Amino acid sequence: MAPSNVPYNPIEGDAPPSPNPHRSTAAYDPVNNPSNLDLTDVNYHDEPPMSQLPPGASQPRFLAPRFQGQDVNEPGFRTSYASSQVSLNAPSYQTADYDSVHGLNFGQQHRPATSLTSSAAAGGLGSPLLPTERYHDDPYSHANESAGAIPLSPVGTGQGYREYPEKRDQYTSPRQKSKRKLWLILGIIILILLIIAAVGIPVYIFIVKPRLNSSTEGAKTDGGSHTGTGNTGTNDSNDSNDHVVVTGSDGSTITTENGTTFTYKNSFGGYWYYDPKDPFNNGAKAQSYTPALNETWDWNNDRVYGVNLGGWLNTEPFISPALYEKYYPNAVDEYTLSQQMAADTAGGGLKQLEDHYATFITEEDFAAIAAAGLNWVRIPIAFWAIEVWDGEPFLEGVSWKYFLKGVQWARKYGIRINLDFHAVPGSQNGWNHSGRLGDPNFLHGVMGLANADRTLDYIRTFIQFISQPEYKDVIPMFGVVNEPFTPTIGPNAMNSFYLQVHDLVRDITGRGEGNGPMLSLHEGFIGASNWAGAFPGADRFALDLHPYFAFGAQTNDPFETQALRACTSWVPNTNGTFGTFGFTAAGEFSNAINDCGQYVNGVGLGTRYEGTFSGITTVTGDCKTWTDYESWTQDTKDGVKLFAMASMDALVHFFFWTWKIGPTLATGKVAAPFWSYSLGLQEGWMPADPREAAGVCASLGVASTPAAQLPATATGGPGAGTISAAYRASYTAWPVTSLADVPNAAVLPTYTATGTLKTLPGLSITTPGSTATFDAGSGWFNPNATPLGAHVPIPGCNYPDEYSAQVDQVPIPTAACAGTKRKRSEQPAAPQITAFRP
Repeated sequence: MAPSNVPYNPIEGDAPPSPNPHRSTAAYDPVNNPSNLDLTDVNYHDEPPMSQLPPGASQPRFLAPRFQGQDVNEPGFRTSYASSQVSLNAPSYQTADYDSVHGLNFGQQHRPATSLTSSAAAGGLGSPLLPTERYHDDPYSHANESAGAIPLSPVGTGQGYREYPEKRDQYTSPRQKSKRKLWLILGIIILILLIIAAVGIPVYIFIVKPRLNSSTEGAKTDGGSHTGTGNTGTNDSNDSNDHVVVTGSDGSTITTENGTTFTYKNSFGGYWYYDPKDPFNNGAKAQSYTPALNETWDWNNDRVYGVNLGGWLNTEPFISPALYEKYYPNAVDEYTLSQQMAADTAGGGLKQLEDHYATFITEEDFAAIAAAGLNWVRIPIAFWAIEVWDGEPFLEGVSWKYFLKGVQWARKYGIRINLDFHAVPGSQNGWNHSGRLGDPNFLHGVMGLANADRTLDYIRTFIQFISQPEYKDVIPMFGVVNEPFTPTIGPNAMNSFYLQVHDLVRDITGRGEGNGPMLSLHEGFIGASNWAGAFPGADRFALDLHPYFAFGAQTNDPFETQALRACTSWVPNTNGTFGTFGFTAAGEFSNAINDCGQYVNGVGLGTRYEGTFSGITTVTGDCKTWTDYESWTQDTKDGVKLFAMASMDALVHFFFWTWKIGPTLATGKVAAPFWSYSLGLQEGWMPADPREAAGVCASLGVASTPAAQLPATATGGPGAGTISAAYRASYTAWPVTSLADVPNAAVLPTYTATGTLKTLPGLSITTPGSTATFDAGSGWFNPNATPLGAHVPIPGCNYPDEYSAQVDQVPIPTAACAGTKRKRSEQPAAPQITAFRP
């Protein structure tokens, strides 16, 4: 806007743009070219004399020609206040009463006729104009007219008017202009308020207000952040005095339970949600491309971008090395770690494990996972989260308390959970993450059946809890047993066990979509192709793959070769089982192209890469090259990133192993960098957006085959749960009559199902402003499921150690124990309902 009382100059140099390409661009400037102006003729019939300038107006700076087609008796130029050019051919009705193109038309006395075909065509005039109505720019139109408006350029209003308010201001008195500024400011304020309303109202209606899929008015478990504040937060409290912010998006501030704050960062359109008055609200959304927790997950089309929270509630030496280094070399698994800690009362005892649970993964990690574009977490858990028996050294039940914290954090940030049963009684594979290093004693060895029955009890307990309406949408997947070593256990025993799991679980949850979780079965190291056609008609069985290069042949191949290998090896497996079995995901994979890293193979077991692992003598290289990530060049980081994205692209649905690797006591740094997603984000060798991986295999020359549509039963559709009798007959009914190493399983020690059922508790949460507590669920979803008590030892029978009962360690009994076993048809004891009291 030009300031008041200064010469108005609408043209700098050439004339302004015009829709007429044939216009004259000559500018008439009487200051530099006085011959263009006859100062004696200053009062033509169509212009006012200079004395009639409006009050406060400036002296005209230049004059210009009037319209082409003017009367031949009129001058060739006019005393226009702001005219600059010959723009358009004037129509026949244009007369002296209608002034210049860019002038303010002070001399215009009448409105044009309202029709260009009637009085206008005849040269007629419209009604007289008031003096205040004579200021406009288009000589063919006026703001009060509804027809006959012809704009001078394409930027006119909807009716064709092209008025320049800044010109009117220029030729108006200062007093009038100040009033206009006031109205302008007021208009801007109103516009800002309208914009705020336009943004705020939809947020309130679609994000905050709905009570989304909250089946109960149950409780929030202890441990989530209870409040938040933020520049994008929204208050949805029913108490007018309560100013707790319950939702927010990128840039909002989170206040945790201990009072610390952090900024929520999410560039993917996600938002958090937590209302203390509605703690089971599932309205949070991790990213714009991920369904909110209250929305249905589409197993055919939605993409799992996941990460494991390994080493948190089920420790592993290479993930939390500092815990194990303190007791080196005696602590090699959580069994021996627990023994060492329990004996070290001066050093904190078993409380050290709870300290680890409380600090290794926190609320901020869940927020960061959503910020990384990830939408699922796989949380490994062990049977001692439920209970321990005499002689078992594990910390009983405490990890469950922290799992519940994880559930609420996942709920708050819109992240789904795959709860993975990672360590079962007796060990399913003999590796350290199964609880105890040694041999598998699950479905193998003298205690194989007894440990399997106990495992079924714990699966039932987990399923009864997570199937409750307060939890089912946050935990829609359950990993039945992590990495059972089927080559040792045998496929007959494993598949008989899976059939029993299927029937037990669906008896609790009911059949079909929405009834209980997807059940994920690890492929058991027999190859994904062997699962084609398995368990036809099963209700929502999924396949879990764990593809690793680290534990095979060691090479120094360049990353491009390693990435190509990932594509060629994993693309067929991933897509091939969608149509022949069911939903398939990589429950674990990492960036490890070799087995370098402290304790990656186990405490004190060395590495294949350096030739120090048992049975390996070939030296491939020095692991320091791969563990000292601070010395990695940009080329190395780019290579690791290429391998990561090729793996993601090939696997389609995945859970990276793992989110975090803890530092070592010796260096204070991560010593297994290939395995840490969060460190990779920090250092630049993991993609900031996992969707960037799409198409990487194709760029390497490996075309990905689109996954087939899942069988209807694989998503809980028609026929789900109807495994054919013929298929069932191909496997031994439960309990199995033989094991791979015991031909006659009838003589093995077993338990009796007469014990009190163990349930998992929720946390007691007090309702804001009162002493009442929310209902967090009883822990037992379906009390009407087929009655069966907990398996307990038979009085009078002897049982060998559950972890040390291989047939070469313990003789196979010659007959079953003479103790009385309970029949399955007998009524079991009622569930024992418990709850944590924080």
